[in-house]
Amino acid sequence: MKILLKSACIIDSLSPFHNQTVSILIENGVISTIGTDIHTDKDTQIIELEHLHVSQGWFDSSVCFGEPGYEERETLTNGLLTAAKSGFTSVAMNPYTKPLIDHASSISFLKSKASFAATKLLVTGNLTTGAKGKDLAELFDMKSNGACSFGDYKKPISNPNLLKIALQYTQGFDGLVQSYPQENAIAGKGMVNEHINSTQLGLKGIPALAESLQIARDLYILEYTGGKLHIPTVSTKESVALIKAAKNKGLDVSCSVAIHNLILDDGCLSEFDTNYKVLPPLRTKTDCEALISGLLDNTIDMVTSDHCPIDIENKQVEFDNAAYGSIGLESALGALLTILPLEVTIEKLQAGKDRFGLTRSIIKEGEVANLTLFNPLKEYIFTKKDITSTNNNAAFLGKTLKGKTYGVVANNQIIL
Repeated sequence: MKILLKSACIIDSLSPFHNQTVSILIENGVISTIGTDIHTDKDTQIIELEHLHVSQGWFDSSVCFGEPGYEERETLTNGLLTAAKSGFTSVAMNPYTKPLIDHASSISFLKSKASFAATKLLVTGNLTTGAKGKDLAELFDMKSNGACSFGDYKKPISNPNLLKIALQYTQGFDGLVQSYPQENAIAGKGMVNEHINSTQLGLKGIPALAESLQIARDLYILEYTGGKLHIPTVSTKESVALIKAAKNKGLDVSCSVAIHNLILDDGCLSEFDTNYKVLPPLRTKTDCEALISGLLDNTIDMVTSDHCPIDIENKQVEFDNAAYGSIGLESALGALLTILPLEVTIEKLQAGKDRFGLTRSIIKEGEVANLTLFNPLKEYIFTKKDITSTNNNAAFLGKTLKGKTYGVVANNQIIL
């Protein structure tokens, strides 16, 4: 298969063609020629798109697809198609399935079923058996079968000794442990940020303390044990400060932030729209500003869509009864470009590769084509027609976004 990307501006700080507008010829999945005057034959598929920009393929460290068990939310096939059309050439799938992903055969099954796709599927295995927080799951066996990390999705490790043992044990095979940052005894039955808005709306709140207390505990344990710790989807100013101090100490800790937590605050809740019911909850404007600052100074390593499709029966109900979660793959680029410069946005959409064991494919001749195609200039209102996911529970519905993704060239395929 031959593909020619015509007049594409390359955004790749590692490429000799960074910020240059050139054409890219791809043959059998490999970049063969980059230049301004490339001759082609009749078998070449020519791609010419408005304001075409090309970067290394993006990675999302936290996505949920329903399969197996919750196919009404999202099948693996449609989920990977959504990721590809949204510009992601690799994603890490959370163990938010039924049965859970707590043994080696589950990892093998998912990776085998996804092998056809342009987007590479990584799988996070459960840290504990049945996500019950009592016994460690088959971590070594899952790692041997391709698990990229271990964590119980949106469930904190309440037993500090269990986290200690997990961090010690995984050092033997370079495992990455994830610990969701929430102390449930403090969070209680809260469902939104504890602040003036939660009081006015009569909704039970989750204090910022619930997150920072858990993170402080986890970082103390990490300092004692060593190992590799990833803290997913931080949401508070205090969390950023704690992680920054830990990195200054030299601890091997990374963290991510969900894009909706960067941009949206708890003022969105006034209409009780369940699309804004996410976990961690939307916090204050002050928290949003601290998260953006943490992203810019690299305290926060990566962004994630925290993509979580929820079927209509569990989302379009009373706020108290609605499930947590928002889809976010389709809006990731457009939302980020409303607050960040282009090159920072593209770097943060790739940054998780280093932590999750993926190799970056520099845009140069002879490299495997692992590319994202996008238009960073297009402004539009995000509506249901922009959604490929099976469900429409999107926090950015109705918002003005800047930047539209065309698709990817990856795994010797082109998805537009």
